[in-house]
Amino acid sequence: MTPVTTSAPAPAPAGDRSGGGWLAELARAAAGPVICAVVVIAVLSGWVASRGAGTLTQVRLRITLAAVPQRAFTVKAADAVGSAHTYLTIRNLRGSPDELLAVRTPIASHVVLTERTGLTGKQVVVHGLAIPGNGTLTLSPLTDDVVLENPAPFEATKDVPLTLVFRHAGTVTIEAPVTPPGTP
Repeated sequence: MTPVTTSAPAPAPAGDRSGGGWLAELARAAAGPVICAVVVIAVLSGWVASRGAGTLTQVRLRITLAAVPQRAFTVKAADAVGSAHTYLTIRNLRGSPDELLAVRTPIASHVVLTERTGLTGKQVVVHGLAIPGNGTLTLSPLTDDVVLENPAPFEATKDVPLTLVFRHAGTVTIEAPVTPPGTP
């Protein structure tokens, strides 16, 4: 009988990846980051689906039309007119109502909010204009309005800065284009 000798296989060199163990090591090393990525994606997807994305800077109001018409076609004629009117369309993107409380501008020291009332459509100065939840407030010289009383001459400028103050949405500053008299 011939003696049979067995020998253990020689260990693989350090850089040899021909064995199946390296695949298991790779899977173990990648499992943690992959699980974290899946959790983060799930959380962010849920946040977006619940409409919470961007709540830190989420726009609550959208102003789609803003204009301050010139008071007249010439500066001299404009000086004779005591007030300037505005056009603003404010869309409330939230389900809860809000209210326009004030408007400030560097071209007028006094700005009033007015509301048309009754059958005659008389303008009455008010302390706020309601914006319904998911609704729109449209302002113009013929409806509810923002009136800039005795403004400095602005007819030669391109835009008029308006800072709108809302009860819940805070302040929003816009640049309202100066348009020809009577136009939005």
